[in-house]
Amino acid sequence: MLQPMIGHNSPFSRLRQRQRVRVRQGLRPQQHRAGLTREEERLLHQILGEPMDYITSDEFARPGAETRIYDDAQVIERPDVSWYRPLMDDPEPSRSHKNSGTVLLSAAQERVLFLQYNYARHRVRNLQMEIGPNEPTEEDARELLRWYRVATRYREQIAETNLALVLAMAKRTRMSEVDFADLVSEGNMALLRSVDKFDCGRGFKFSTYACRAILKAFSRQGMKLSKYRQRFPTDFDPAMEKSNHLEVTRRDRELDAAAEVKLIVETNEAELTGVERTVIYHRFGLAGEKGAAPLTLEQVGQIIGVTKERVRQIQNKALEKIRLAVEENAKREEGEKDSEAGSGVTDN
Repeated sequence: MLQPMIGHNSPFSRLRQRQRVRVRQGLRPQQHRAGLTREEERLLHQILGEPMDYITSDEFARPGAETRIYDDAQVIERPDVSWYRPLMDDPEPSRSHKNSGTVLLSAAQERVLFLQYNYARHRVRNLQMEIGPNEPTEEDARELLRWYRVATRYREQIAETNLALVLAMAKRTRMSEVDFADLVSEGNMALLRSVDKFDCGRGFKFSTYACRAILKAFSRQGMKLSKYRQRFPTDFDPAMEKSNHLEVTRRDRELDAAAEVKLIVETNEAELTGVERTVIYHRFGLAGEKGAAPLTLEQVGQIIGVTKERVRQIQNKALEKIRLAVEENAKREEGEKDSEAGSGVTDN
């Protein structure tokens, strides 16, 4: 029975390579520690555990490729990205990032950077294949780390040169439901993926390729948020986070005051006349055990046989008596509290 062929870059192949790395770590870890720091050793294991992808070029196979790509090539200035953070925090369209340390590259300069970046990844991949399942020597380990750092440096330089592209696309396709910082973050990730996959040998500008990738990332972010809101429709409501302690306290005090006034009317502590009690009962719905609907001045006047203006006068006089009774009760309670406090001090 024929065994199925498994590609070198398949998930199963990557898993086996990671397992070999872990086996090498367990068998002879002292060889790694001989000339490498702990951080370099950890980075080396990470590099050996993941095959390096790169965009190939005919330039890599020609004699003297390294000298021609690095030493003989034009030195390209690395941009100043100190402007990026303030613009990301305050994305006002009126603010401009022109002349803020950005570097505009020509097609030839972009080709130089991408050749340097991919050649470094090419060398990392060749070293990975040469080492294979064996334990890397200290010389191989240092060479592998050197080329990996070169690739990382050029990747960062290309990404930093095109950060303004992400901001421009984010402002142009501003989505109200997506936070601007989240949108820019998604665009930055798309930019890095574009750097890894761009083939400068086709003759196109990098911005042409990256713009489509960034816009697709924005679209995916919007669709992801839309699906999330459909699944979890409840959004954050600031009103629900606000404490209602004051409202509850105020309502409790109003209920206590209403109960006290009702008790004063029922026990006639305010010494109301029969007509005054009738007016208060009907005007404030105190008639019956569960109360009744409050009546208007005119309706109460029809019951007791006077005009509504006279009912208002009777009502105001009765409310004044009730107010005085409430104040008397409050003074009496304060006097009792003071006497209790005084007796407590005396007992001590």
